[in-house]
Amino acid sequence: MTKAEGKAGLPQAPKGATRQSESKNGKSAKPSRSHQPPIRCPECGSSRVWKDGLRYTRLGDVQRWLCRSCGLRFSESVFQQQVEVDIVGKGFKVFHSGPDMPKRQIERGDFSVKERPNQLSLVVREDVAPHDASLITKAGKYINTAIGKYVNRRVSAEEGEAKNLAAAIQGEKQAAGATLDTEAKLLEYAWWMKKQGYAESTILDRCRILKTLTRRGANLLDSESVKAVIARQSWSEGRKEFAVDAYTSFLSMMGLTWQPPRYRRIEKLPWVPTEAEIDQLIAGCSHKIGAFLQLIKETGMRPGEALRLKWIDIDPVNRTVNVTPEKGSNPRIFKVSASLMERLNALPRASTKVFGEAKFKTIQKNFQEQRKRVAAKLRNPRIQRICFLTLRHWKGTMEYHKTKDILHVMRLLGHKNIKNTLVYTHLVDFEADEYVSKAAWTLEEAQKLIEAGFEYVCDVEGAKLFRKRK
Repeated sequence: MTKAEGKAGLPQAPKGATRQSESKNGKSAKPSRSHQPPIRCPECGSSRVWKDGLRYTRLGDVQRWLCRSCGLRFSESVFQQQVEVDIVGKGFKVFHSGPDMPKRQIERGDFSVKERPNQLSLVVREDVAPHDASLITKAGKYINTAIGKYVNRRVSAEEGEAKNLAAAIQGEKQAAGATLDTEAKLLEYAWWMKKQGYAESTILDRCRILKTLTRRGANLLDSESVKAVIARQSWSEGRKEFAVDAYTSFLSMMGLTWQPPRYRRIEKLPWVPTEAEIDQLIAGCSHKIGAFLQLIKETGMRPGEALRLKWIDIDPVNRTVNVTPEKGSNPRIFKVSASLMERLNALPRASTKVFGEAKFKTIQKNFQEQRKRVAAKLRNPRIQRICFLTLRHWKGTMEYHKTKDILHVMRLLGHKNIKNTLVYTHLVDFEADEYVSKAAWTLEEAQKLIEAGFEYVCDVEGAKLFRKRK
């Protein structure tokens, strides 16, 4: 027996390690922190570490560290939980258990292995992690119980198992490299579209759908892989067509071409609610959302145009709203009702924009929550189908029904191509609908009826007749 093995014939702590000292009454004293080894990073082994705050646990506060060499964050308990074990696997001496793992838990802990080796050592067959192999060595040395969270080790692993594990880790590294390469390509694609002048919403939607394809197994550098993934999706024909257009644009950025699959969106006539249902929805929403809906209803502008409306675009004297166009449409100016102008003037002026700096998704989410509440209160599921564009469809349809002038509706909606106007101005048979009729004998009465939405019909016995659909 050597001196290094000690009286118990067991390995002793290495020189410099903190030992428990016994007091005169036989009780163990607390270890002295002055003899502790320097804190080192479990990833790279560097002692160049910063204190990075405390982590609060029910057992006490744990010091956090940040490595200046590799950037790893770790707890002080990683190096304080040092347990000396014998070959049977029972802990017999504890040094600085740390706040995460009290002494009593380590002393009662079982560190045994499934099979007791023939020799007095634990053989390391293969080191599959990028750490120093000296961390795991012969029995009797210090085994850090907490470092297992950071180090992937296989002790006494069979040769085939170690090779399979190494192959799996290599596959994970390749997958991670492919993910990083895909994200870099999508970032490059987004910047390319930005330079080409695409709208921010278009950039986000295209990048989002390409990222969805990659998550579902598509390789953006293999067009056949992209075709297969798109074909497996249960998307509508319109969404698949959008995915094809996005990938075609991506290949254009890469200087490549492909044979795109044939997907054609199914054209559907827009659903148009009744005016009573729209008014019920507006009345049930908050003041801000109600003003937003009323503005789209009276002008037929796009939701993005309404969201970007500024206070300088509103003329409260003449009750006009000047619309800044989007999507290449034409600028327009609208005459609005006095009730809408009062709604707009009542909004807070905390920003240069009428509806503030809120994002479109925030406005949309608030609207959907309020719409759901109104539909449940009125027990009318049709209200759940109303969206921002529904009000634009309603305005285009009503204008065409009153004027029968397709060019007027085209200018009203800001379209440059009359084919787009035909989608909004489909013919609806209103002949069987019921109307409310009013007679105006003076100019003031006629003006009020027109402002209320009534349309002129004819003159009878000196009175002007107006009507409005119920």
